[in-house]
Amino acid sequence: MSIVPSIVMPRVVTVPAQPRPVAQTGNDARLEKSAQDFTAVALGEMLAPMFDTLDQTGGTFGGGGGEAAFRPMLVQEFAKTIARQGGFGLTEQVAKAMLALQEKRS
Repeated sequence: MSIVPSIVMPRVVTVPAQPRPVAQTGNDARLEKSAQDFTAVALGEMLAPMFDTLDQTGGTFGGGGGEAAFRPMLVQEFAKTIARQGGFGLTEQVAKAMLALQEKRS
């Protein structure tokens, strides 16, 4: 009888995003996209140290140079997903600040 080790995958907890207002113009859509991109980068920077503390010797994927090379991409994709689902409310705040700066310039 062979024993196959069980693979424990991290459980992703999703928080239902609040309905997002539909952008009225192309400029609003670009502003919203920029705010979301900024949020994803900020979240990626916050998540990266968490993943740096994981044991990289062996594990499910064996560690090594390949895992080290792709880990930052995985973290960034996690951050993009969190930002797309509403993040921590940062996107709305960034969008408001960007809009206020644009209105001051006009």
